[in-house]
Amino acid sequence: MSHPSALVTERVRSRLRAEGVDPSVDPDAARRIAQSEVRRHDDHALARGEALIDDEVACVRDVLAAVSGIGPLQPFLDDPDIEEIWVNGDGNVHVARGGVAERTGLRLADATVRDLVERMLQPTGRRVDISQPFVDASLPDGSRLHVAIADVVRGSWAVNIRKFLPGYRTLDALTAQGAMPVAIAALLRDAMRNGRSVIVSGATHAGKTTLLGALLASCADSQRIVTVEETFELAVEGADLVALQGRQASLEGTGEITLRRLVKEALRMRPDRLVVGEVRDAEALDLVLALNTGVPGAGTVHANSATEALEKLTILPLLAGRNIDRAFIAPALAAAVDLVVHCARDASGERRVQEIVAPTGEVVEGRIVTRTIYDAVSQTHTARASIRDAVQRSGVAS
Repeated sequence: MSHPSALVTERVRSRLRAEGVDPSVDPDAARRIAQSEVRRHDDHALARGEALIDDEVACVRDVLAAVSGIGPLQPFLDDPDIEEIWVNGDGNVHVARGGVAERTGLRLADATVRDLVERMLQPTGRRVDISQPFVDASLPDGSRLHVAIADVVRGSWAVNIRKFLPGYRTLDALTAQGAMPVAIAALLRDAMRNGRSVIVSGATHAGKTTLLGALLASCADSQRIVTVEETFELAVEGADLVALQGRQASLEGTGEITLRRLVKEALRMRPDRLVVGEVRDAEALDLVLALNTGVPGAGTVHANSATEALEKLTILPLLAGRNIDRAFIAPALAAAVDLVVHCARDASGERRVQEIVAPTGEVVEGRIVTRTIYDAVSQTHTARASIRDAVQRSGVAS
């Protein structure tokens, strides 16, 4: 930010405090104050023979970003093509477009990064400090914020902002950009609307949360959905939807709300579908038990394949205690899960549905037996069977 813009920004902040204007609540009033201060600066500069602000519109935009947005990162947040923004411990800023990372050339000072984090966390009620060096939070636009501070991070703080682009929030939109064939989108839509339990798997940045959100959007008009997340990420809208979020412990170490607690509370809310945003710990047991009561479910899990996702879901419940064993979990999971949809991201950054498997209900030597519903590789390279035939043989959409 240039020196004149910095001066105007401080004056705007002072007026906002004096007049009791919250830029996030009344952006029009904040814009009027910013325009007024920019013009007042130019009037004084003209009278004193000093340099004027050349681009009034750009200056107003920068000032508003500084007082109500996230400063120098706001243009990246506003860019509809950017899906993730991150700042490394050295202050360098990187972004990802279409799954491909690139360095921006922008470098932020330590004080600037800390100021931005404080501003982003302020409305969330969450904190980050030496005793709590990591934090996850949701920004007002639904983006997910993750922060790790020094001395956990070498250098300064590391910040990640993952955006969830509105252009990919439906199955039709994902189909249009090549994530899956039309027939597969129809299969998944029918499965969700018919009350099937669907797990979405994949590696980091493979598009799991985006696909899960699109799946939920396909049935949100006809089902009461209760979502459970550590931090709000699923941008799902529905006439009958409840979104629950976990909570960190207080400074005294009390008040923590875990995903396990939220799953149990969600079952008391009469859900037509229970959704766990990301299953990665002992809450897997509560999810499996919930699915076996007849409540359809959905969620995501990190895995390298659909079958590995099922394998992982038979292991995670063991973290809940010594009285849980795999001999109980595997049959329960095989009977409860209808489809596992695996997402993958290739070297070019493109994300697509790579495979779909359906558990048969059988367990052989502790492993859940599955049948393949869809395989992107075989569908691409062979013509032995159409997707429709595979769907009919599976019996999933019947």
